[in-house]
Amino acid sequence: MFFIHNSPVSKIAEAPLYIPTRKSLVLVYLSMKRVVITGIGAVTPLGNDIETTWENLTKNVPGISHITKFDPSGLKSRIAGELRNFNPGKYIQKKDILRLDPFIHYAASAAIMAAENSGIGSAEVQKCKSAVVVGSSRGGITSLEKAMENNLVQNKPYSAYLMSATTINMASSYISISFGIKGPSLGISTACASGTHAIGEAVKMIRNGEIDIALAGGAEAPVCRLAVGGYAASGALSRRNHEPQKASRPFDMGRDGFVISEGAGILVLEELNHALKRGARIYAELAGYGTSSDAFHQTKPDSDGESRAIRQALHDAGINSEKVDYINAHATSTPLGDITEAKAIREVFGTRTQNIHVSSCKSMLGHMLGAAGAVETAISALSIHRSTIIPTINLEYPDPACDLNHVTSLMKKEINIAVTNSFGFGGSNAVLVLRKFTS
Repeated sequence: MFFIHNSPVSKIAEAPLYIPTRKSLVLVYLSMKRVVITGIGAVTPLGNDIETTWENLTKNVPGISHITKFDPSGLKSRIAGELRNFNPGKYIQKKDILRLDPFIHYAASAAIMAAENSGIGSAEVQKCKSAVVVGSSRGGITSLEKAMENNLVQNKPYSAYLMSATTINMASSYISISFGIKGPSLGISTACASGTHAIGEAVKMIRNGEIDIALAGGAEAPVCRLAVGGYAASGALSRRNHEPQKASRPFDMGRDGFVISEGAGILVLEELNHALKRGARIYAELAGYGTSSDAFHQTKPDSDGESRAIRQALHDAGINSEKVDYINAHATSTPLGDITEAKAIREVFGTRTQNIHVSSCKSMLGHMLGAAGAVETAISALSIHRSTIIPTINLEYPDPACDLNHVTSLMKKEINIAVTNSFGFGGSNAVLVLRKFTS
């Protein structure tokens, strides 16, 4: 018999269960504080700010190329989505650049850009109840690999900053230090769902009245031999080394794995009244958050767990599945992953699936691991704000097992409700529902 908190499961099962009525759910929903997106910052393989990234997405520009950050000779996969001409010195002091892992450079830079985009400065952030929540899957893996190599090959001593500079929470901690934010500072690691979970947890804190504003998102710097070699060994990465720009092909019959990428996406999330009082621009409302575990396998996804997260997010938003206009799919371009997600979408939306537009930003950005969900949330917010759906490129031969309403060219369309999915290793699922803002 299993025990939870020293109580037999059978005893718990016998306990009276509170089942909320429709009326009570409506009252709870109406009493919750509303959360809106007022700022976006990003560094991606398609641009060192969100506007350049968005422009390249609208032009179907692929951000995948041969790896240049290290010599990938001998690896099964030798392609990645790398940042180009990124200069952290525009945002971070030189001594901190030397001491901190690149994933922290990316997170801090994106946070500063998000705050500037939102029109809110450090002084204003310090005056209100604020928090920082940043997700990452691999944290400081690049610095760890480099330090180990230098020590073993060149007998160089380890840096006194190595451990602090590579922990996953240091991205949020460094941002909190930079802005003087003394509220919650959290680092979240749930594989490829990390950035989405970070945003969702920040939403919950704002709704509950714990904070008024949050800098939330994800960051990743996994383009190193250890990460690329490890993911390739698991069979997760594409081996289309001869044509990197066509390697990331979600839902396509010829897909053979995802393309690893780096970057960060940070959002400014605000309680609605707080945003309105300062006259902030509102990109979209974050209306719902759902999370679940497949409880199934370390690497193989399960549609039941994914569909649970989607349903929970819709329920949390108080939105009927009939209202959804667009899904920004997780769609990493792995053979099993794309089929499983398509099945989960059909399980939730049934016959209406063919009326919902679906696309994947990863076809151009590659898979930014813990940063992916945050960047995709940002893109979903811009899609709503600008009435534009970013297409899936490289979808030349749609897989019949991924029978969805795919968007393969830029589409102008008003979007009232969008869903963005993130699913990670270990069956960790996170889904967000975004809504067009109306007062």
